[in-house]
Amino acid sequence: MKLGRVIVEATGAVRSVTLDRAEKRNAMDAQMLDELAAAFNVTPPPEERVTVIRANGTVFCAGLDLKERGEGGPMRGASPIEHVLDLIEHYPLPVVGVVQGDAIAGGNELALHCDLVVASTAARFGMSLAQIGLAPTWFLAKKLLEVGGPVAAREVLLLGDPIPAERMYALGLIARVAPPEGLEAAADAVIGRLAANAPLSLRAMKALLVREMAFRDGIPHADVDALVDAARTSGDAREGMAARLEKRAPRFEGR
Repeated sequence: MKLGRVIVEATGAVRSVTLDRAEKRNAMDAQMLDELAAAFNVTPPPEERVTVIRANGTVFCAGLDLKERGEGGPMRGASPIEHVLDLIEHYPLPVVGVVQGDAIAGGNELALHCDLVVASTAARFGMSLAQIGLAPTWFLAKKLLEVGGPVAAREVLLLGDPIPAERMYALGLIARVAPPEGLEAAADAVIGRLAANAPLSLRAMKALLVREMAFRDGIPHADVDALVDAARTSGDAREGMAARLEKRAPRFEGR
């Protein structure tokens, strides 16, 4: 079923949710976010065992649509992607991300909020926020810590450069890597194993893992939120996003 920006298909135990905005590098605009939320804000039918997130085209996801965001002015508070990522994280069954191409910024977070990621060696991952004057929210940053630990989180966030899939695998951020021609076979092996496992066990284990990592939500972080909002509403942020859209180097002034 094609919703507009997203295609949802179910075959037996496996449901696929496919990003279908290849002409825009699968950048997530408001419509795509709404459609992704609808795909995961459901109770899984009894026959479903695993959901797979894929993308059409050569890029998995370039993140949030900067043009749409720029038109909306400075953003405060929660990022519009957080609701979608929270639904994926708390979806009762395992979610597998099959990443054929670059997963950048929000695309990186979309992949890492899947329970398991199988990526092509042609893919790169990254959070380029520091390069355009932005900063991740508490919600977005904690996923990097949960998945890869502080060393990996620092490499991804502070440098901001795209990281090859093989390096992501070495850092423990993704589960499998395969050459482009072997990606589907590698993904099918993981998906098939999950689909064959006991469904009640899968539900219980996913709930356990999500709950046991929730302790960071209770850490006071209002002061950190203020720093993030200051970065996201700064002149540097406006300059960084404009420079990215205009394909030029930004001129940051620290204000």
